[in-house]
Amino acid sequence: MNKKASFSLLLGISFVALLLAVMLISLFYTPYEANEMNIAERLQAPSAKHWLGTDNFGRDVLSRVMVGAQTAFLVGLLSAGIGLVFGFIIGTAAGYTGKWLDELLMRGIDGLLAFPGILLALLLVSIFKPSMSQTILAIGVLSIPSFARVVRSGVLQQKEAEYVKAAKGLGAGHLHLIFKQILPNIVSSILTTAALSFSAAILIEAALSYLGLGVQPPDPSWGRMLNEAQSFIGKAPWFTLAPGVFIILTVLGFNLLSDGIRDLRDTRQ
Repeated sequence: MNKKASFSLLLGISFVALLLAVMLISLFYTPYEANEMNIAERLQAPSAKHWLGTDNFGRDVLSRVMVGAQTAFLVGLLSAGIGLVFGFIIGTAAGYTGKWLDELLMRGIDGLLAFPGILLALLLVSIFKPSMSQTILAIGVLSIPSFARVVRSGVLQQKEAEYVKAAKGLGAGHLHLIFKQILPNIVSSILTTAALSFSAAILIEAALSYLGLGVQPPDPSWGRMLNEAQSFIGKAPWFTLAPGVFIILTVLGFNLLSDGIRDLRDTRQ
């Protein structure tokens, strides 16, 4: 492992592990109830009582940021999972089968890519009542093309390898060739794409929630918190900084993780 791959991978793992720990702790403990209002303590600065201060309704910002991590990881995990499953099916079918099916599936992927991502997400979410499930579905649909392209490219490359031809000559079936021969050699590319899709999902969810089309109040969401904080950025900057820093650290962590996996793969190759 070269130094660049090692540094990116370790730093990415550190950021992700820290935020994952915050999310897991929030499942069992938060300093205060995330939605508990106390108008008498609204917009208080960080202190021993409220480590990250309070918001415009007197709610503890640290508690809401911690619970908001649940939303971020849930959206990232499920939307990336949707993209992975359908992208893998489409990419494998296109790359392994080839010919007219490849052309048909890839033209459909190109059509999906023709729409700007955030606009397509806005369209899908606005058609139905805004909710977390609709947000996850919309982001999941957006992540399908990236997985499909990566899987197709890997399958096209690996299916012509000598070891695959040898296994095929020994009578191995299609499923064996795909899952036992080809998949293990493209899994690093899939993991790289998954990490990028996770960070993109968190950014899109934050954007949708900021616009009021994602997670609905009073449930905490980092994007929603930024929306609520914009009117108080001069009076209570901690209200804006807390969710903003967590978004940055999460996206940076998964991007570094993706870079580390890619560099490690390139080094081994």
